[in-house]
Amino acid sequence: MPLLSLNAVHFAHGSHEILSEITGSVEAGEKIGLVGRNGCGKSTLLKCIAGLMRPDRGQIGLARNARVGYLSQDPRFDPQHTLREAAEEAFAALHQAQRDLEGLFEEMALPEVSESPERLDRLFARQGELEARIESMGGYAVEHRVEATLHGLGFSDAQFEQRVGTLSGGQKARLGLARLLLEQPDLLMLDEPTNHLDIVGRQWLETFLADEFPGAVLLVSHDRWLLDRVVSRIIEIDQGRLREYPGNYRDFIALREERLLTAARNRSKQLDKIRAEEQFIARYKAGQRAKQARGRETRLERFKRDELVDGAAEQGVMNLLLPKPQRVGDLLLGGEHLSKRYGEKRLFEDLSITIKPGDRLGIIGPNGAGKTTLVRVLLGELPADGGVVKSSPRLSVGWFRQTQDHLDLSLPVYRYLQSVILSLDGGASASEQQARNLAGAFLFSGSDQEKPLADLSGGERGRAVLAGLVSAAHNLIVLDEPSNHLDIPSAERLEQAMVLYGEQGSGSLILISHDRALLEATCDRLLILDGHGGAIEFPGRYSEWLARQEAVELAGASAPRGDRSKRTPPPAKARAADSPAASTASLDRLATTQLESRIETLERRIREIDRDLLDPATLRDAHRAAALGRARREAADELEPLEFEWSRRADR
Repeated sequence: MPLLSLNAVHFAHGSHEILSEITGSVEAGEKIGLVGRNGCGKSTLLKCIAGLMRPDRGQIGLARNARVGYLSQDPRFDPQHTLREAAEEAFAALHQAQRDLEGLFEEMALPEVSESPERLDRLFARQGELEARIESMGGYAVEHRVEATLHGLGFSDAQFEQRVGTLSGGQKARLGLARLLLEQPDLLMLDEPTNHLDIVGRQWLETFLADEFPGAVLLVSHDRWLLDRVVSRIIEIDQGRLREYPGNYRDFIALREERLLTAARNRSKQLDKIRAEEQFIARYKAGQRAKQARGRETRLERFKRDELVDGAAEQGVMNLLLPKPQRVGDLLLGGEHLSKRYGEKRLFEDLSITIKPGDRLGIIGPNGAGKTTLVRVLLGELPADGGVVKSSPRLSVGWFRQTQDHLDLSLPVYRYLQSVILSLDGGASASEQQARNLAGAFLFSGSDQEKPLADLSGGERGRAVLAGLVSAAHNLIVLDEPSNHLDIPSAERLEQAMVLYGEQGSGSLILISHDRALLEATCDRLLILDGHGGAIEFPGRYSEWLARQEAVELAGASAPRGDRSKRTPPPAKARAADSPAASTASLDRLATTQLESRIETLERRIREIDRDLLDPATLRDAHRAAALGRARREAADELEPLEFEWSRRADR
């Protein structure tokens, strides 16, 4: 019997159908991703399952004694409780069982009980039941689980005794997630759990859900890396109906593209049939075969209504032609020896950074590390405590902020875009058709293009602003958490637009984001703030930075305890010394035979990895392929200075 079953569940707001007779099931321990456009009914379905809303009709069935946990957007706590006490509320039943057991021991110690064998036997039996129950709920080792979960979601030891009433909204949301994870329900339903998590928190959550959580998971998230790592099945809600796809999100994209391609071919054939029927009807509608023509017209209308395959609503971003930004010299924006602190907290110190035309910089770090503050300092909105900011006199910045107070909310979408984007034909303003093409590329259908900005959701309004930024010919676009309120299709559209923005001109990008997929696709250089005043500049993509961090951790774990300090990554200023030539001094101590032996070992390792990468089984396993790719890059990085040293000796 499935853990959860849905049978013809229907839900509507007035005449607007949200869920249309949906049917499906969830098995025990299954991890499922629930995807679809904003407003398609994902949250509505979760609330119906949790009992917070009632469907208009249909049945929702749960296995007997199954416990359902739902991540509320507004978790409730006692404001006087400490953070630790609020998290431990997840074990309320366990603590009650422990108190019952303590009371049982006190009762056993009474003289009248010890003199009554029958009563003592009943108490012994009850003791066994309570001890088994306590063991099944985690026993007495829950304190470690509480601390590990709170640490994983970004709380420090110093915050454990902080009163809940003093927490921010984001901190309360993370605390609610911690309490829910600690409860370990049979079915865990998470609706955008990463909204208030930094990258480290997201990594911890995906590891916990994939490797440690034993129950079933129904996950709504715009974090594609999280979906790829955790789920084994995708359910898409599209026009009120469910479509199921095996595999993770990457598999879903490939299968969905195949389905849409097949649907487009079928639609093309259907349209050919419709045109032929319409020609017959037009030819014979008024002649001797008018009765036959009217009959075929009725059948044709029924065919259009019931069988015609829906067509794609929007054009692709990659078909757009973007205006060229104004050219600048070698320097677009930069800062030398910048420092900034608030009170005792150092955000960054002695930081130097340069943005050149065409650069794609991602800024990452924990919440509160100063990522947005750094950008505001660079753009002149905040003064630096120390250092100098330089910028090109031709700098033109398009800045996506979390608030959009500058918008004229009375404008419809296409008119807003027409007012901000640059004309492609040299005119004073863009044409209406150019604006509508851009709106369509950013997922605004014909009717949506007519909506005033005031009537849009936060995510839709953000999407309109992003569309305008891309096509306004800025030579620098700054995006501060642009995907926070975007659904996955919108985030993918933004990703495509940023790639196009870089390919069609010399525009530069600064991206502040916890969205690892967006960082990976758009940025080829990273600035990592550690939250304690330090910063590392890394010349590569996010996946390469992640592989480097994993290699450092592995090296540190395998090194003798006394040698681990030598495994620390070099600071940003010393990174130039990582070249093959700079490595020569440290390799001088190796004998030539040792050098050649190490080169042969690494070359053999690379050949073995290459064979594994060509294995069809590896190509079907995205995680193994990524791990092998990282291992190959690490081996190649280690091989390069060895070959350089060998060549240097051979040329003597």
